[in-house]
Amino acid sequence: MIWGAGSSGPIRLDPIRTEPTIGAEALTDAIRRLSPRDEAQRSHQSRALELAETLLRARWLAIVVSRTSIPIPFLVVLLFWLTLTFASFGLFAPRNILVVTVLFVCALSVASAVFLILEMDGPFDGLLRVSADPLRRAQDLLNR
Repeated sequence: MIWGAGSSGPIRLDPIRTEPTIGAEALTDAIRRLSPRDEAQRSHQSRALELAETLLRARWLAIVVSRTSIPIPFLVVLLFWLTLTFASFGLFAPRNILVVTVLFVCALSVASAVFLILEMDGPFDGLLRVSADPLRRAQDLLNR
């Protein structure tokens, strides 16, 4: 549901429109309907139910984090403030190659930090994204 079948980009998840007859909810319901005969089966059922609940929590977490959490006005103010800071450093610093190089490296470092924060905010899109291959391999093994 997160990556879509065969697509390179993420799909938009809508928790309201998902059908409860497929996926993790159906798995949890099927585990609850099981009737264990002895203590070992009851133990396995409770463990399976616990893992299914963990899967449901992870699914809802993936749905929640699929949206960006950094507001655009905050980014605008941050970039404006950083621009003013580096412009004032450049304005009042002596003009030689060492100062220009240090200012450039510092500006590149701050820009890289902002870029990484923005990339980590959206793990399913952008340049740095979570790969779907391990989860698809696990799903193939589970479906055997």
